[in-house]
Amino acid sequence: MTTTVNGEPGAGERRHVLQDLGWAMTRSGDALRGSATVVPEMLVPGTGHLRLSILAIWADVMAGTLAASTIHPRVPVTLELDVHLYVPPPGAGVVRGQARIVKSGRSVFVASVDFTTEDSEAIGFAAASFMPAPDVRLTFETPLSVDQPGPPVRTRLTVPFAERAGCRRTAPGEAVLARSDESLNASNTLNGGLIALAAEEAALSLAPGATLASLDLRYLQPVRVGPAVAQADVRDGLGRVEVHDAGNEDRLCVVATCRTFGP
Repeated sequence: MTTTVNGEPGAGERRHVLQDLGWAMTRSGDALRGSATVVPEMLVPGTGHLRLSILAIWADVMAGTLAASTIHPRVPVTLELDVHLYVPPPGAGVVRGQARIVKSGRSVFVASVDFTTEDSEAIGFAAASFMPAPDVRLTFETPLSVDQPGPPVRTRLTVPFAERAGCRRTAPGEAVLARSDESLNASNTLNGGLIALAAEEAALSLAPGATLASLDLRYLQPVRVGPAVAQADVRDGLGRVEVHDAGNEDRLCVVATCRTFGP
């Protein structure tokens, strides 16, 4: 999606990291349906399971699309995003999602997402809330459509997702996510879904062999400069994560809680 502020081009013209995840959406009445094929590069390293952070990204994309369609031409910003899994997600096959509007108010928009396997087995659910960007000059340049034809060749991850996103573990309990032209959202700040990856990496660095069962992120302010530095404390499977904007006076931008499945 392309945005403009006083006519200036936004980040939508560039190929985004999230395009490599292959998530495709279609409208179904007032809801959205999406699906993607899980490939090995999407898995938590050392496990046979899809990253929860990728489900968080897909939830953010679906819910955000519903929000953007509702408040268009204003740009929505994420207030909170959470994902909860019944079982560890699959390591292959197709994952499907369905998003619906829960609340469409003047100041806050809320949507929920249900995830299933290609055999319609429930994986888990997610929810996200949004508000219009405070800067009223920030708008979508063109109308939104989820049913437009995609690129001639669908992109696919060819390296592990954390590597593709520029996220690396720097110490036990710490992960750093670089800011790049390929990782921005419609507000030209670091994509909120990718921040879920940084939180996941920080937490899992303290729990080798585990995968996340839930992740709840509260967005306090955007990561404008970067890199985003996630610092986690995990005890008995329950974790707290803080994400700071290291290039912007180390401001606290996101607080998160998570819980792991066992190894």
